[in-house]
Amino acid sequence: MAEKANKAIENHKHFYSCSAAVMCAFADEIGISADEAKSIAAPFAGGKMIKCGAVLAAEYILSKKYPDKAPELISDFENRFIEMNRSAVCRELKGALTGEPLRSCRGCVTDAAEILEDMCV
Repeated sequence: MAEKANKAIENHKHFYSCSAAVMCAFADEIGISADEAKSIAAPFAGGKMIKCGAVLAAEYILSKKYPDKAPELISDFENRFIEMNRSAVCRELKGALTGEPLRSCRGCVTDAAEILEDMCV
């Protein structure tokens, strides 16, 4: 596993939200501090914006790092994430409607960070 993906997982293990775990691991990619990253990530956490917070954080990083290519990169990112997990919607990933989770929050952080790290190289 790659360095930033490992950092995102460690962040999540230390009680960062899913979105903050990813955002803070990649903050340097877009020239922001960890505190700024946490603040930006806060509205994305816990399914508040329908999509998985880890996905939204990764898409935010892509949009800021590659503004001219953002729509294509975000589409590619989301397709890769959905291919791995069958959804990018928090409630579906957590199994809120079916009682059968598709992926844990830590798993979503891992997948989002790994895909993002691959795309940021």
